[in-house]
Amino acid sequence: MTLDEFRVAVIVPCHNEELTVGTVVADLRRAVPHAEIYVYDNNSTDGTSRVAAEAGAIVRFETRKGKGNVVRRAFADIEADVYLMIDGDDTYDASAAPRLIEALVSGPLDHVVGVRVDTNEQDGSYRPGHAMGNTAFNRVTTLMFGEQVSDMLSGYRAFSRRFVKSFPANSQEFEIETELTIHAANLRVPQAEVPVAFKDRPEGSESKLRTFRDGFKILGLLGHLLLHERPLLVCGYAGLLSAVVSLVLGVPVVADYLDTGLVERFPTAFLASSLMVLAALLVGIGMVMNTVLRSTRETRRLFYLQLPPSVRVGRATAPAPVTARP
Repeated sequence: MTLDEFRVAVIVPCHNEELTVGTVVADLRRAVPHAEIYVYDNNSTDGTSRVAAEAGAIVRFETRKGKGNVVRRAFADIEADVYLMIDGDDTYDASAAPRLIEALVSGPLDHVVGVRVDTNEQDGSYRPGHAMGNTAFNRVTTLMFGEQVSDMLSGYRAFSRRFVKSFPANSQEFEIETELTIHAANLRVPQAEVPVAFKDRPEGSESKLRTFRDGFKILGLLGHLLLHERPLLVCGYAGLLSAVVSLVLGVPVVADYLDTGLVERFPTAFLASSLMVLAALLVGIGMVMNTVLRSTRETRRLFYLQLPPSVRVGRATAPAPVTARP
């Protein structure tokens, strides 16, 4: 089976990428000539849409600001067998697109991440803050969700149709990559990582990513997803902490009562008992949320299974053995 037997859609989110989008589209045309390339102009004030159209892309518009809103719109509108997402800033190696697609369809897999490999040996293409932040987020995500992650903030990814159509896309801005990573981990879809070259933006092109602002947004999303996807863990640890503090405060009060028959530190006793009640409530809430989560995960999985893994144009294909990590 060859790649041109699959309907491939390339999604290129753009905001003021006039200097680079033409190069990205041209490189994609050479790498995946049979693909439909969709450039989504996200409120650009320059000639992004004009340059993309002249390069041969299908230009669409999303007025809600943010990459997450673009991906949400594109995933809803576009029908294909294979979806490829790449930024329009010409920092990713577009020629690696066939490798990502081949890894996806030969598995068959549902999610392939292009792990960035810096090609600038002298100064590095990563900003120091971005590199440190990405490494930290990778480790936190691996620890919290139990899925080995090498580059959770990569914007270069390939997806199957059933992954795309089962993805809720709640994020609005640059947190979308984090949500994609966690969705794949929670659904436990077959996935793989493919190293791809990463380079600096060309001179005159400006990054839209703000290190601290977007970093805190990603951290906040991780915290929200941890509570949503691991409620018993979060509430259990919070309840345990509350119970420990309650015991530390309450044991001396109980000891005094046994010696004197009096509760001499009533405020401390009230606080300790309140913390113990809170601990019990937190554990109970965690158990209820975990039950709801189990039902939600079953629904997600059933919806995911309704769609075929990979579809040849005109007829279904028999699935090949999974060759990547589950």
